[in-house]
Amino acid sequence: MENSNKKDKNTINRRGFLPLLGGGLLLPLLGFGKVAPEVYDETNEEYQTLLKPDGTIVKVKKSVLANAKVTEKNISNKSLLGWLKNK
Repeated sequence: MENSNKKDKNTINRRGFLPLLGGGLLLPLLGFGKVAPEVYDETNEEYQTLLKPDGTIVKVKKSVLANAKVTEKNISNKSLLGWLKNK
């Protein structure tokens, strides 16, 4: 008799497994894995508004524009089209 009682306590049946499964599925909803908020860089950098060829507006930091490398100052249309085509 004692062996059968110990055996019943060690086995996991459907009635004991479903609450464990349900509890495990609720853990993400409780918020244990909260992500730290993003740190916003509040340095007062100035932005330059640029227009892209497709007509959309983009804000770019002026420091990035100052450090940009200019490959060719005046470029012809033919060389620009050759540069834009897929190789």
